[in-house]
Amino acid sequence: MTDIHELDPLEISIEPLTGDAAARLIAALNAELAAHYPEPGATHFGLSPGDVAPGNGTFVVARLLDRPVGCGALRRLQSAELIRELGPRVGELKRMYVAPEMRGRGIGRALLTRLEDEARNLGLTRVVLETGTRQTEAIALYSRAGFESIPAYGEYVASPDTSLCFAKDL
Repeated sequence: MTDIHELDPLEISIEPLTGDAAARLIAALNAELAAHYPEPGATHFGLSPGDVAPGNGTFVVARLLDRPVGCGALRRLQSAELIRELGPRVGELKRMYVAPEMRGRGIGRALLTRLEDEARNLGLTRVVLETGTRQTEAIALYSRAGFESIPAYGEYVASPDTSLCFAKDL
């Protein structure tokens, strides 16, 4: 399939987590995850506006011809326990999503690149993430982008059958 950048201009911008585009994209993501992981405790939807406030992180929306087609978030890890476990100056990628009909066109990679740039702008030196064991496309994306498997951390330790964790030094 052709990379989206060759066809139409993809715009990725910082937007509020409380905005309409964010709400629609996150609702679609939550519905998809709930369908893939119906077992109790298998989904981790936590992200608050404070997590992505300036200085703490960011939330971005990808738009193609003004239509929201994907999103992602970065939050600085601030828990003393997670900092001890994962190191200082670490951010976590959350809520990565591309609308199903737009997948395979480079949008996920573009979102990932933008969030890595935002992490560097925040002075972070490493990013971590969790994805589900049944999300083979996401696993492939992160692997191609240089993320390496790490032991489960934080809340994901409690869901070893459905969670895979990754990290990348920036």
